[in-house]
Amino acid sequence: MPFKFKKFKISGLFLVEPKVFKDGRGFFLETYKERDFKKNGIREKFVQENHSKSKKGVLRGLHFQKSPFAQGKLVRAVRGEIFDVAVDIRKKSKTYGKWIGVSLSEKNKKMFYIPSGFAHAFCVMSDFAEVIYKCTKPYSPNYEGGIKWNDKKINIKWPIKKPIVSEKDLSWPDF
Repeated sequence: MPFKFKKFKISGLFLVEPKVFKDGRGFFLETYKERDFKKNGIREKFVQENHSKSKKGVLRGLHFQKSPFAQGKLVRAVRGEIFDVAVDIRKKSKTYGKWIGVSLSEKNKKMFYIPSGFAHAFCVMSDFAEVIYKCTKPYSPNYEGGIKWNDKKINIKWPIKKPIVSEKDLSWPDF
């Protein structure tokens, strides 16, 4: 199997590690295979893919889409390094308001699967980072939501002190 799937204490989240084939020419890896993902409990289909580039210190999020456009995401850093975070916003969940953070980089080639029902954010740790993420629903601005990145109840331990945050992300409400 070309992937390792690591589960977290918060159900539904997975760190996905692809098998990397290296030789003198470079490397090859599979970033997604429906059969393997389904076998490991990830059954949503991806319908949209996004690509962003950000400089060091940029923090994007915490974002989510409301039903019926709630998105699952498969996130990976293809250049640089990010600290990627998922916050459980499923009201009936035992882990409601809890978060998991992982390092994703071009070097480790790991991916973070975040199902619908989570808010998502990342901050850039390297000089710049390019992030590609697949989504299970199309983006719909009328169903967009967010939470303040530095909400005290959630208390994410961000690895940067003074992030660069957009005006829109600064305006999100507390959890």
